Amino acid sequence: MIKYLKLLRVEQWVKNTFVFLPLFFSANLMNSALFLQSVFAFIIFSLAASSIYIINDYSDIESDRKHPDKKDRPLASGAISKKTAIAILILLLVADIALIFFAQNYFKSNLLRFSYIVGFYFVMNIAYTFKLKHVAIIDVCLIAIGFVLRILAGGYFTGIPISQWAILLTFVLALVLALGKRRGELINAQLSGKTRKSLDGYNVQFADIALSISVTLAIICYLMFTLTPEVQQRFGQKVFYTVIFVVFAFLRYLQQTLVYNKTESPTKIVYKDRYIQITIVLWVFSFLILIYDQNFLK
Repeated sequence: MIKYLKLLRVEQWVKNTFVFLPLFFSANLMNSALFLQSVFAFIIFSLAASSIYIINDYSDIESDRKHPDKKDRPLASGAISKKTAIAILILLLVADIALIFFAQNYFKSNLLRFSYIVGFYFVMNIAYTFKLKHVAIIDVCLIAIGFVLRILAGGYFTGIPISQWAILLTFVLALVLALGKRRGELINAQLSGKTRKSLDGYNVQFADIALSISVTLAIICYLMFTLTPEVQQRFGQKVFYTVIFVVFAFLRYLQQTLVYNKTESPTKIVYKDRYIQITIVLWVFSFLILIYDQNFLK
């Protein structure tokens, strides 16, 4: 069972929680109908993402077998056969399409835009898997666009509008994560003495500069998001103070990356670093207060 969960990369589904952001920021988290719709969007997007992971692992079997970490992936290690992986892939795609049709009939809503988003996400990642992941800068931008598609999917499924600053913030935040991962791969490549085609066009100095610029842009975007009239009207002027948590989290991430040379993927750093975890919890808690009990701070 574990090998199938690894094939689907269930631990990466945490990225798809971005579909819940429109629900969270519109103060509709307690709306059971909209929450159920977001759950459906999460499941559909997660199955689509898992199908991409299978295709990626299938195409990279030989190179993964030479990688110190990726050699343990189910396809590279031989724990799951190619035929079984293809069968699971087909099952995922059929289940995804069936869920979209079921959701459209069950919720009595037009999910055409949502379907386009999922379809575009799938096609974009196919192009990324076979070609574009080897093109510097475009590769990290496509990863960032993938996160934007997640938040758009959540908005289209539930019918909740998304602000332009929220979209831009999502893009830049995802860019930070993608650049951090590339930097980690560069450090690993230097330590092992092995380089990969996907790292062509990058070096550590460029990654450090690009990462610092992206973090700065992310903080500015979040600051502008909190200062927009609609956000201040919805959450109150005190939403501005949540910037403190965002700045601390980014500084801690930069410290782990640039000072301590943590070469793990950004998601692993978030899973392991207690300071970042506590900061995220405090940020969520402060937003919950602002959204659902604004009188608490008055």
